[in-house]
Amino acid sequence: MTVESQLDRRAAVAALLKDRGDLLVVSGLGSPTYDLHATGDRDDNFYLWGAMGGAALIGLGLAQAQRGKRVLALTGDGEQLMGLGGIATIGVAQPRNLDIVVIDNQHFGETGMQASHTGRGVDLTAFATACGFAATATVRTLEEVQRLAGQIAEPAAGPRLFVIKVRAENPPRSLPSRDAVFIKNRFRAHLGFAAA
Repeated sequence: MTVESQLDRRAAVAALLKDRGDLLVVSGLGSPTYDLHATGDRDDNFYLWGAMGGAALIGLGLAQAQRGKRVLALTGDGEQLMGLGGIATIGVAQPRNLDIVVIDNQHFGETGMQASHTGRGVDLTAFATACGFAATATVRTLEEVQRLAGQIAEPAAGPRLFVIKVRAENPPRSLPSRDAVFIKNRFRAHLGFAAA
């Protein structure tokens, strides 16, 4: 059986992104978007309101289009489990500017807190390693998250996947705009492109 984490998800995401600089962040459906928004709404946040399982692959496309910038896909265990094929695709593509951070509460938080596969022993870091990721790790303490934040700021030899184990709880939602066109156009403008 997997040991339950005592780490607060909002504190973990806040520590991870405290000094993010110009890091572009794509957040997955549900809690990862609420967590990102709770750290402060920014033009370089790309919130997903749909596309379950797609945060990592959207991060890949962004990393390929913006090779001079670091990209972070912030997702949850449920979403990443749905998008396992995306991990294989990212492993083959080998972007050097993409990190995936999985906020893992070992439950499906958006559908009633049923136990997820990671709570039953599935190791996302082992899967990413098998797919050729340059680095993987699982962190369980705030100090480890702070060290991870420094690592994400450094250049990489290829894609990296990190799992942050957090408590199984649903903090109050911090809701960004649900206007997908607004979010897209704001993000494009941040990158210097016209609205489309």
